[in-house]
Amino acid sequence: MKLLYKLILVLVGGVCLHANAQMPHDAIYMNKNSLCIAATYSNSQWKEYWENNLKRENFNIGTHTTQSVMPMIAYGITKKLNLLAGVPYVWTKTSAGNLMSQKGIQDLSVFVKYNMVQTESGLSLHGVLGGSVPLTNYVKDFLPMSIGIGSKTLTTRLIAHYRHNSGFYITAHGSYFFRSNIKVDRDAYQADDRVYNTNEVRIPNATDVAARAGYYKKGIQAELFIDKNTCVGGDYIRRNDMPFPTNNMKSTGVGFYGKYQPKNIGFTIMARRVIDGENMGQATTLSAGFLYQINFKTKSAETAKQ
Repeated sequence: MKLLYKLILVLVGGVCLHANAQMPHDAIYMNKNSLCIAATYSNSQWKEYWENNLKRENFNIGTHTTQSVMPMIAYGITKKLNLLAGVPYVWTKTSAGNLMSQKGIQDLSVFVKYNMVQTESGLSLHGVLGGSVPLTNYVKDFLPMSIGIGSKTLTTRLIAHYRHNSGFYITAHGSYFFRSNIKVDRDAYQADDRVYNTNEVRIPNATDVAARAGYYKKGIQAELFIDKNTCVGGDYIRRNDMPFPTNNMKSTGVGFYGKYQPKNIGFTIMARRVIDGENMGQATTLSAGFLYQINFKTKSAETAKQ
């Protein structure tokens, strides 16, 4: 984190070009030797949740809120190969009951994205490889208050994208998440209708799929999306019990994403609502972000001219 903050301070005075901020699930790329710095604030709240597939409310929790601030960087190694990294600071709270709030730095995520196929018709295929690792020893088995599950992950993703000359586009992606076991602060736990006499917990792998349709041209982007996140196996929340990292969490959500970035500075907004799920809350998430881009090649060229 200290390195990231120093990097931001160094880059504030850089020479900037038109920016194309990007994420690990889209088909937007930074140019070679371009760096984008982003910071996003998110607020996610739910009052009702699915206990297994029973939708209910728990008055001992009230409204559960998770907030986060995510600094990110994206760097163009080449115009077809980009590197992305981010570290969120997360904090949780409830409006009722006596569950202790949690806060702290969560996991470092790093991705590389590669444009594998690009056709003149506007169709392209992209591959993403990435992973995450916890940076702090936060409490993992205190859901829903935990700031994360604490598992190391390896992510593979394939993105199919079509963009028309008018600026309208459609995108679809599918991902698979390999997740490591974790260790918790207890000698035994119950899952899969049995007791395990160990502090090592098996975390189910997961998948996600999404479809997006929108418009992107001249610094303006607006899209609608639907996504589905599913664990590969896992157990279910027992009646009147707390959730646990072994749970088979599923969610289907719909939302809107917008970006305005005419030059080097840009702004983003996002809204997502869970419409169906299992073993998790029916959350509404709102976020807003700030983007800033620098092109090192241009800066070096201008310095040479002087």
